[in-house]
Amino acid sequence: MEKEVRSHLSLKLIKRRKALDLINQELLTLLNQRLRLTLEIGKVKREMGKKIHDTAREREILDRLKRKNRGPLKEEDLRKIFTMIMKVCRQSQIRACRPSKPKGLR
Repeated sequence: MEKEVRSHLSLKLIKRRKALDLINQELLTLLNQRLRLTLEIGKVKREMGKKIHDTAREREILDRLKRKNRGPLKEEDLRKIFTMIMKVCRQSQIRACRPSKPKGLR
């Protein structure tokens, strides 16, 4: 009987891990889409002479996400996750805006 229970639990674990793997793939796709958009925004900001870092905009995004959060994700964890996502995107925008070095100087 105990072996049956373990087998059943193993199947449940495998099923949930497969579902998690699918979600991870979707998250990766969405993160790459987000980064592509932020790189486009960075180009527009550069053309407008604006700074890449916009504290007010980031605060606005976090506030909106907090209001929309209905899941078990705690507010503090939501803030940490999206702060890091925005930081990575911002750093990518900054790198993309730097003039590229000639091949011989890399």
